[in-house]
Amino acid sequence: MTLSTSPASAVGLATYAGDTLLEVWYPAPSLSLTPADVDGLGEVGASRRDEVRGVRTVTITTTIIDLATAPVDAADAWLRLHLLSHRLVIPRSVSLDGVFGLLTNLAWTSLGAVPLDRLASVQLDARLRGEHLTVYGVDKFPRMVDYVVPAGVRIADADRVRLGAHLASGTTVMHEGFVNFNAGTLGTSMVEGRISAGVVVGDGSDIGGGASIMGTLSGGGTEVVTIGARCLIGANAGVGISLGDECVVEAGCYITAGSKILLPDGTTAKGRELSGLDGLQFWRNSVTGALEARQRTGSWGGLNAALHAHD
Repeated sequence: MTLSTSPASAVGLATYAGDTLLEVWYPAPSLSLTPADVDGLGEVGASRRDEVRGVRTVTITTTIIDLATAPVDAADAWLRLHLLSHRLVIPRSVSLDGVFGLLTNLAWTSLGAVPLDRLASVQLDARLRGEHLTVYGVDKFPRMVDYVVPAGVRIADADRVRLGAHLASGTTVMHEGFVNFNAGTLGTSMVEGRISAGVVVGDGSDIGGGASIMGTLSGGGTEVVTIGARCLIGANAGVGISLGDECVVEAGCYITAGSKILLPDGTTAKGRELSGLDGLQFWRNSVTGALEARQRTGSWGGLNAALHAHD
């Protein structure tokens, strides 16, 4: 996929511990060199101090000249993650090279981001005030919904969708579904399994319960997987290759690039040779144990339209 060369900018609220940028919330990012006005942010002032967490919050403006170039600092990286979750760009269309080295591993809590070396102190201070501090996770990426809630989606468990996920309108992410950063859906989809980093799922596709799609963080980080439109990946199934449109993977069947797959004419092909082809059905023969593929006929039924009407 070709990287976008668009500029981007935004005004945001940044949290610092000393000179270290912990996180930024950009409520209205734009694909322009001129940031959009955000009511209220202009009056925040130079800095506000949170003595309990040992952090300060300040208004910042971030500008990116070219989204095809690697992020240069943490503020730049945070803006790119917001662009994805605001659906201003699609996964794999902006450079995120080096993003892990720019973000800080933090405790994400009910009071906000907390530096790990201050967590015990913050927990103590909260208890002395009669409050309970909840730690949602320890990670470099926060929950998406604490920063962006895109219109027209359902997310049953907010902990399982990271900031930087791209959820198209009509997407349902059930309790065991997971969507990583720089990944997601391009249309109405059911997500009951895992959409790993770099994976794009097409309109009308269903990722079954416990199903897994191998992401770009696996292996060398260069192979990308695309799931086409109107595909069904059955429960506890998995794919490490791209699927074209109208494909089905049987429940419990895992297809990787190196899998040897029996074809109807008796020959075999590796999974990578079938990657991206339309209208295929994959299953494991319950008698011989062989992985098999054939051209599909008919339809698996498609998604329930009423279930995905989320407005």
